[in-house]
Amino acid sequence: MPEPGPEILREPLLDAEQAAILLGIPRSSVYAYAKRGELPHVKIGRHLKFIRGDLERALGERRVGF
Repeated sequence: MPEPGPEILREPLLDAEQAAILLGIPRSSVYAYAKRGELPHVKIGRHLKFIRGDLERALGERRVGF
């Protein structure tokens, strides 16, 4: 994964609810996957934020049977 730089904020940060809607999963699953390191995220204080591009890449790496 490339080093984070100024370009990281070119995309708006998503909260857990927005990530859940994007992925079509419950918000609780977003937190669980992030805690296990299965979803890339940014921790800002107690808040988890997600970058859409990171989520798309993570999904692409998990594709099977195509």
